[in-house]
Amino acid sequence: MISRFPFFKENSNVVYLDSAATTQRVDVALGAEMDFYTKMNANVHRGLYPMAEEATEKYEAVREIVRVFLNAPSSDEVVFTRGTTESLNLVAQGYGGMILQEGDEILLTIMEHHSNLVPWQMVVKQTGAKLRFVDLDEEFKCNDQTKIVAVTGLSNTLGQRVDLKKVVAEARRVGAIVVLDAAQMAAHLPIDVQKLGVDFVAFSSHKMYGPTGAGVLWGRRELLEKTEPIMGGGDMIREVYLDHSTWNDVPYKFESGTPNIAQVLGMGAAIEFLREVGFDKIQAHDEKLMKYLKERLSELDFVKIFGDEHVGILSFIMDDIHNHDVAAILGEKGICVRAGHHCTMPLMQKMGIPGTTRVSFGIYNTEKDVDDLMTFLKEVANKFAR
Repeated sequence: MISRFPFFKENSNVVYLDSAATTQRVDVALGAEMDFYTKMNANVHRGLYPMAEEATEKYEAVREIVRVFLNAPSSDEVVFTRGTTESLNLVAQGYGGMILQEGDEILLTIMEHHSNLVPWQMVVKQTGAKLRFVDLDEEFKCNDQTKIVAVTGLSNTLGQRVDLKKVVAEARRVGAIVVLDAAQMAAHLPIDVQKLGVDFVAFSSHKMYGPTGAGVLWGRRELLEKTEPIMGGGDMIREVYLDHSTWNDVPYKFESGTPNIAQVLGMGAAIEFLREVGFDKIQAHDEKLMKYLKERLSELDFVKIFGDEHVGILSFIMDDIHNHDVAAILGEKGICVRAGHHCTMPLMQKMGIPGTTRVSFGIYNTEKDVDDLMTFLKEVANKFAR
């Protein structure tokens, strides 16, 4: 599998364990980008010459790739964005900002990434709605004021899944809509929007072996129709007058300006790669590696692990050693891990720590990567023991 990732040919001594931040790029995604720039570099939706028409055809074909990936009813429900953050801001501002009123409630978990928290804080200021948070061990309950439930499907810090079946059932009980941050889910777990019953889904290409600068917002058609664009400009309009404009159809009314065409094509290729590998194989790989990592970490009495379930992601601290020191020293040895609060500061405050060292796996990682990590974790501990 590692042979499919050109990065490792150029960086054979690197042990990359930071895929929750960004994955390495699969060969077909890189190839799709290069093909665009060298064979059909033209703007989409505008040109009438063959090269531009080919670019448009390939670009629009990615909507169908995403539709199949999500088992969505229609490719018209697939909105291209720059990533999860933009997608969630679009829902928060364009939908939440339109329907929320003073006293309404937005329900989130304490685990949310800042990208699924800060946009809702901004909407609260504008609308007078309020935020409520479900704790790690708290039962998920909506009330009559709950209008929007916005949750991660897989914690980027703990690797913990959210019981989406329970979340959706509880939201439906009070008529709330469910916004799913699938940034971490997309590369690890299958997403079937019809089975899940969620209303919006956001994810990023660069966390699933594709390029940066591309992402998706999927939404139910009737909800997208009610959502207002948050950016104005070319391609998202139908008619423009001096004093007003009218919007294009869904999904185009949300896609202003020249899009990241090459990146979207690369994203499509990366999604096809994931479907080719298959999520059964991906999950088996994750489980095998995580079991091995936890077994090896249990050998170290100076390591504390956070969380119970770890789907491709595990956070830990080392006794009396700052997580930044751990990551910096490992980095000098070619071991790439993440240190800090991982854009989940409220979760860290809840756990009573400033941050953790985080290990996150991709499809290219092996047990040898874990062994190398262990070797140098012991070196870190010995260095600080002196």
